[in-house]
Amino acid sequence: MLSHVIDTLSTWAIPVLVAFIPLYGWLKKIPIFDVFVEGAAEGFSMALKTLPFLVGILVALNIFEVSGALDAVIHMLAKPLSYVGVPAAVVPLILVRPLSGGAAMGIVTNILGRYGPDSFIGKLASTLQGSTDTTFYVLTLYFGTVSIRKTRYALAVALIGDLAGFVAAVALSHWLYH
Repeated sequence: MLSHVIDTLSTWAIPVLVAFIPLYGWLKKIPIFDVFVEGAAEGFSMALKTLPFLVGILVALNIFEVSGALDAVIHMLAKPLSYVGVPAAVVPLILVRPLSGGAAMGIVTNILGRYGPDSFIGKLASTLQGSTDTTFYVLTLYFGTVSIRKTRYALAVALIGDLAGFVAAVALSHWLYH
């Protein structure tokens, strides 16, 4: 029953939003195309301003991976996490997700190819992928774009949020899929 409701909602959510937003704008007599073009122009200029920060975070991630530090951390955490129901196959995803969405998606793709999308590990990986955001990317991008240098507790709070998302994803996956 619950899975049928979730399937129905996920099937119709995007089409309803795509139809509702322009319809709402039209009813409010907003020049929809002009607003769209203006937003696209702002997005392009924002992309140019954020490019240096994106390059920096990608270089740092690549150094972390190529140096072997990522593999060492994965190896160190795999066994302790297995005691709380986290399979070793998803440990790399938990570590990479806060750093890079593209790398995390690559890990999920590999997991789904190896274990299958209907396996517990495949469903857990998919749930983990959607449970948090790319924390370091977001903080670097947002704070860098507006030139904020003193971020205070933003990183610590964001990482606690990531941890909460991962714990909830693992708990819900065990409850729903196991």
